[in-house]
Amino acid sequence: MSEQVLVDHGRMLDALRIEVDLLADASRHARGDTRVPACPGLTIEETVRHVGSVYRLVVSWLRDGKRPGEWQRDPRAGESLIGFLRGGFDELVEELADRDPYAHTSTWWPADQTVGFWLRRMLHETTIHRTDVQSAAGMALEGIADETAEDIAVDGIDEALLLWFDHRLEVLGVSGTRDGSVAVSSGGRTWFARAGPSYTEASRADTAVLDQADAVVRGEPALVYLWLWGRIATSMVTTERDDDAVAQLWALLRLATR
Repeated sequence: MSEQVLVDHGRMLDALRIEVDLLADASRHARGDTRVPACPGLTIEETVRHVGSVYRLVVSWLRDGKRPGEWQRDPRAGESLIGFLRGGFDELVEELADRDPYAHTSTWWPADQTVGFWLRRMLHETTIHRTDVQSAAGMALEGIADETAEDIAVDGIDEALLLWFDHRLEVLGVSGTRDGSVAVSSGGRTWFARAGPSYTEASRADTAVLDQADAVVRGEPALVYLWLWGRIATSMVTTERDDDAVAQLWALLRLATR
């Protein structure tokens, strides 16, 4: 996977810095106990805490070469929530910036055992939760890192399908209820996802699958990205042919990414 990255790692790091700023800013626009619409039971405060905790989880994983049993999950006494977020972010960026993104490191995806996996994963983790907090605060959603960052959104589509749909569902032992295939087309790229009673799989594909698939999902990269993560309604992307196949793809991704 590392040989097929869609976005330069330096650009990912710059986008990550932008995203954490947007997340921190959005968290100040509403009460901390405001509910996040896309994540029932989660509040703005809990979302920011979660992201700060995940940063520390990844730092420990990078330093120790394995998933840690324990890491700092909450602010220390007297530490603000934003301070907790920023402190974890600073440690994360220091670790990522000091390492070759193609260097080997332990990850939870066998297809990509490089430092770049964690950079990509933290960029999309931050971006999706930034949109959560902006939505909860009643703010208009910003673009993906900036208004012209189509490439970041395309990479997010790629990660959602290859990492979460293709890999994570298999690890969870979750499959579909019926045979159905969906071609996803956005930003000049195409993916092919299939699911059935005993399997789920997704891959990059050529445009031939647009005619072969049971259904097609199209749209602007930022919209398809957010739709795959369950952050916007299906009406905000274009779907063709088999609505049940589209609904199954969406439902399976909710299980994969919860």
